[in-house]
Formats: sequence, structure tokens, C-alpha cells
Amino acid sequence: MKYAKKDAKTYARAHMKGIWAAALTPFKPDMAIDEHGFRANIHHWISDLKIDGLFIAGKQGEFFSMSLDERKRCFELAVAATRGRGATIMSCSDQNMDVVIDLARHAQKVGADYVVIHAPILHFHKAQDETVYEYYRTIAEKVDIGIALWSHPDSGYLLSPQLCNRLADIENVVAIKYSVQRPMYAELTKLAGDRILVSTASEEEWLDNIVELKWQLYLCSSPPYLLQTAADLRMREYTDLAFRGDVEKARAVRDSLNLVREGLRRTRPAEKPHAHQKYWQELLGQTGGRVRGPLLELTDAEKAATRAALEQSGLKLHSESARRANAG
Repeated sequence: MKYAKKDAKTYARAHMKGIWAAALTPFKPDMAIDEHGFRANIHHWISDLKIDGLFIAGKQGEFFSMSLDERKRCFELAVAATRGRGATIMSCSDQNMDVVIDLARHAQKVGADYVVIHAPILHFHKAQDETVYEYYRTIAEKVDIGIALWSHPDSGYLLSPQLCNRLADIENVVAIKYSVQRPMYAELTKLAGDRILVSTASEEEWLDNIVELKWQLYLCSSPPYLLQTAADLRMREYTDLAFRGDVEKARAVRDSLNLVREGLRRTRPAEKPHAHQKYWQELLGQTGGRVRGPLLELTDAEKAATRAALEQSGLKLHSESARRANAG
């Protein structure tokens, strides 16, 4: 590790900054992980799109369809591909706490920068604060690596700002991906922003959170590589403008992406978010690949609508992605 456990919060404050993206995992037609495609995507994201860090094998990455060995392999591939050029946070979420700890220890062993752990689904519970506190405390005791909390409605409940404030006192809890409404994450920022980095997955709220809440970290989803190409780095541009204090210009650049956002939103089938994003990746010249069952693939009509939305979005494509978009 690049830091001692006791220094995890200080290290994260100094290094966990900027734009982070949640990686989709490409699968081949035979459903094996496309390791070459995964490496190529990471190289493109870090080198061409100027993404600062990658969130590996999370829900976007279909961790729920992968074996434990495959999840560990994704960690290894990402660390090797980003070494010296970008940072990583590995999703160690699982319903079995022993699996979570095993994954976190592996992430630590192979050189990941941080891990992220989803709040567990708690069957039959009418309250959860003490259970969840003990869950994170126990895991944190058993690993040295910096931990990001992750609260999302998928758990069946949300961590309250007050509980997150308690969890922020744990030595190696360094951040939270807080998938909640803005009043909740703004409250948590006031309560615990001096001890953990607070962020959320909404790209559309990112600029306002830099300006109004003084956030330094976008953690994270897929927009950094779906809204950008090597020829069109507007998310990177508006982020850097905001960090420099040029807010008016940053807002203009952010708003110029509205057609791209709308195209993505309008054409994404409700039951096919992974397949839709992977097809958009393919149109941009990235490796998208298949989704694993029970996830559904796009129909030809859905692909045509997506392709048309990209063509009308104003996103600038380099020559290879333009060829793919035109070819379908």
C-alpha cells in the first residue's frame, strides 16, 4: 500500500480527487472477460479521456454475475493497467461479509488504492443503524486499505447522515458514494466533510457540488467515458474550470452536453442499462461486449435509436468511433 492505515484519511484527502468512473466489464461472445478489451478501455479512459480514477467490478461492472476469482482478476487487470497513471477503487460488495473481507484483502495485496463496500441488504430488519455500524467496523478492523462507504436504495434503506457521521470516525473510512437526494448529501458534507470525502454518482449535479459544497471528488458512474471522446473532453474541461474558480464558463461547458445526456437518457431501455451503455461504448470506439444473463441485450431497433441519438448529440467523434457509429 502507498500509505499506512493510520494515514488513510490524510492520503485520500491529498490524492482522491477529480473525475472517477465506474467501469463496465466487457464480456466476449463466450461470456469470458475480454481482458484485452478491458485493458484497452482503461488505457483510453486514463490516457485519452484524462479520467483520474476507476471504480472496478461494481454494479456497473456486473460483479453480481462474476465468480470470486473473476472479480479478483478484474482487480489485478485494473491495477496493472493504471499503474503510475491513474488510481483504482475496487468494489468488494457482497452479502457474505467473509467474501467482502477476502476481496478487500486481495485488493490491498495487489496494489489497489481503495475499496468501496455497499451497505448490505438486511432481510426482515425494521431498523439497521447498529447492525450496519458493526458491519463496517468489523471489516475496517480486518484490513488496512482505505474504505469508501456506499449507500444506495438497492439496499432497501439509506444510511442516514447521522450514521455516516459516526462511521466517518473509523480510522480507515475515507469516503462515501452517497446515492441519495441532494439535501441528504449536503447535510453529510456539513457533518463529516472534514473526515471523509462525500460524493454521489450524478454527473449533472457534479459542477454545483464543486461550487457550492466544495467537493473535490466525482465518485462515480459511467458518464466520464460515455459523454466524452478523445476529441471532446467537455466533462474534463468544465471540471477543471470549476476547480479554477471560472464558474460561469464551467456552467456553459457543462450545459453544452445536454443533448448528449438527453440522447443517453431517452434511448436507454428501462430493463437494459448495461447493454445500452455497452453499445454506446462500441459506437465511441471502446470495447463494450456482451452482458451476462439474466441481463438483456438490445434489439436491433433499440440499437438504431441509440445510434441516431449519438449522431444527433453533437458529441465530437474521432475517426474510428465515427466509422463505427455510421456502420452501426
